[in-house]
Amino acid sequence: MHDALTSRASPRGGRVDGRLSRLADRQFKYLAITPAVVVMLLIGLFPIVYTAIVSFQNINMLEEDTSFSGLLNYGRLLNDLRFWQALLHTFAFLVVALPVELILGLFLAFLFLERMPGRQVFIALLVLPVVISPIISGATWRLLLDNRYGPINHLLSLITGHEVTILWAVNPDFVYPAILMAEIWQWTPFMFLLLLAALANVDKSQLEAAEIDGAGFWTTFRKIVLPAIKPVLAIAVLIRALDLFRLFDIVWALTKGGPGTMTETVSIYAYVQGFQQFETSYTAAMAFVILIIVNVLVVLALKHVEIAR
Repeated sequence: MHDALTSRASPRGGRVDGRLSRLADRQFKYLAITPAVVVMLLIGLFPIVYTAIVSFQNINMLEEDTSFSGLLNYGRLLNDLRFWQALLHTFAFLVVALPVELILGLFLAFLFLERMPGRQVFIALLVLPVVISPIISGATWRLLLDNRYGPINHLLSLITGHEVTILWAVNPDFVYPAILMAEIWQWTPFMFLLLLAALANVDKSQLEAAEIDGAGFWTTFRKIVLPAIKPVLAIAVLIRALDLFRLFDIVWALTKGGPGTMTETVSIYAYVQGFQQFETSYTAAMAFVILIIVNVLVVLALKHVEIAR
């Protein structure tokens, strides 16, 4: 009798024990990752919170007023024409450089998708610009574009048949092309690598079926290839857009925001205000506004990607 009751009760008791075991495992997982999550939150949130606090104070080179100053710095920022011009310059670089890098990267990815002699060597050579520090890249391009000793003006002189003396880093008509050339040269290989990996994973059977059905290149690309690489394409565009929004190194090495403030980006203006003029609280307000703008753009971009799915 006792054995029969025990045998009937044991499956239920086993299920209860199993649930308790799974609950304990789940709690242990959360407990194990809690220190890492706390550290990441402290590293990520502390600078943001501290920047927000400083932006409501009045700390500069002459005084250290840590009392609450209200929206003084934000009001000053709204009326700062130079800040809005720097923001416009930043978007100008983004709007031009990003599509060019995307198209060139996609073209190179299609070119190297097929097997060819020396393919690995050519790919390795193409990605070299990515591993160069942007400040070194900008300094190198400044030497290449130098009026007296740079090879680019000499090559243009040979092609045109007369002496070319373009002041790339000074002439307002050529300073934007100079920066864009350096930026596109360095970061097109990044897009190329990501898109090459995405194209390599496209279902070959679908491509062969489309070819048998007589579909052209553009039809195949639009109907099969583009939907397959869209997730990688969206991430690549988002990463490069964020990187272009904080553009600093190449512009600083080439022009330092000049001539005047013609090529001054938001990052350069923040650097000038924070580390040359020592307007600490004003720079903090600027950084906080830039952070809000970037977060809004990222949220909109991610929503657009979800809708596209």
